[in-house]
Amino acid sequence: MGTDGRLESYKENKFPNLSRTEYSVTSKQSTSYNCFAWAAGEDDRWWSPIDPDNMYYWVESAIAELTMSAFIQAYKSLGYELCNNSELEAGFEKIAIYATSDGEPTYAARQLSNGRWTSKLGRWEDIEHELEALTGEMYGSVQQILKRQTY
Repeated sequence: MGTDGRLESYKENKFPNLSRTEYSVTSKQSTSYNCFAWAAGEDDRWWSPIDPDNMYYWVESAIAELTMSAFIQAYKSLGYELCNNSELEAGFEKIAIYATSDGEPTYAARQLSNGRWTSKLGRWEDIEHELEALTGEMYGSVQQILKRQTY
């Protein structure tokens, strides 16, 4: 992490839209979890439908494949349901799933109570950011929003 609460420039260069927006680094680097786990509120395991029997965790009730429907199933097991907007909604927590143009999930972010989003950049840091700040060649674009009631 840079000294000003931003990513080092070589990391920032991977996300051209990020550098044009306000964002902040909110954690140190970690290999213990990834963006899909962080979106689900977990920071102690790496979520992946690829090889779930060995190194990675995958939700038992979700099909183990790298598809949007598999990720939707995984998040639905936590009480999320499909949603058609990313606007802040009182009483709900939202997740955004990013995907390539052919629909392969690449990334996930969770909405914070202030309307901004939090996510984990692979093995790098967690950041707080605008939803569209991570769209681009690396992660594609937001393809699905899910929401669940908060209690």
